[in-house]
Amino acid sequence: MDYRKFLGKTESVVLPYLGSGTVDTATRRLRVTPPVAPGWWRFELRGRDATAREPAGPEGLDTLPRVRGHLWGTRLVREGAVAEPLELMPEEQPPVLAPVSARRWHDGTLLFDGVEFEGEAEDLARRALEEGQPLSSVKGVGAPLRAAFGYVLLEVASRASGIRFVPAEARTRVLGIAERGRAEAEAYLHTLLREREAHQRALVARRELERHAARVVQPRERVESEYLSHRPRTRPDDMSRAEAALHRAGARLLNHRQLGGNQLEVTYAFMEERFISIVDANTLQVVDAGLCLAGADSEVTLESLPSVIREAIDTGVLVVTRHG
Repeated sequence: MDYRKFLGKTESVVLPYLGSGTVDTATRRLRVTPPVAPGWWRFELRGRDATAREPAGPEGLDTLPRVRGHLWGTRLVREGAVAEPLELMPEEQPPVLAPVSARRWHDGTLLFDGVEFEGEAEDLARRALEEGQPLSSVKGVGAPLRAAFGYVLLEVASRASGIRFVPAEARTRVLGIAERGRAEAEAYLHTLLREREAHQRALVARRELERHAARVVQPRERVESEYLSHRPRTRPDDMSRAEAALHRAGARLLNHRQLGGNQLEVTYAFMEERFISIVDANTLQVVDAGLCLAGADSEVTLESLPSVIREAIDTGVLVVTRHG
């Protein structure tokens, strides 16, 4: 097969662009050159590049898996209290807690599809929000709507207290928050804050021990350490190695940034959430997972970290310490 013929072939396709610098078809990922505003575009595909030619309407959504849930901000809350980001939202924002549908794109992204018919449950839930009441006395409200209600309460309490949270942290708690109301949301956020503060104190103590140990290393070890710390920080293939490690674990690399000390800050998506971790650029050993691991960060690698995150989410013990 003459690969040059394939690389020279031009194809016109309508695809969604989300602003990441790439677009996905059913079979491959292409670079967008030059980048354009997020939206639906008609792209000219040539080799590994996609060039936006003109804005277009959505195409091919009917053939994609449909996902239903209730709206919280720009997220769709579905069964299991999973709150997934929605992309390409309409200019006119649907009402909070509205029943919405989305389509699962080839890369796993949820694309907004439309607002569905509302029933009495959505109106009752909105009224409870307006009156500052929990859902304990409201009947006929399904689990996804209750979860969306709980996330709204958490968001309100988070803005008031300045304590951040990510939905994956609260996934196993959010139904109880919806049932018991604002006070429960505030109590949970302060629990998160205490755990993060304890993590930070332990991290400071551990780094102090490491600095003390570094002061007593043998001269040769010190020279080797200084050499490692002053050589070029990252190699050109660091991003591809990190991307491959995350891909094997079922996660998706979003971005990476070079840090001092031969370290990489890696931003990635996993289980409908965004995480930031710091790893050694050579070994991809975790330096700071960006979540509470009880001081065991160095025992995991970038590839094994997603399985640790999954267990923490499933058991309701996830506490995120690094936010973007």
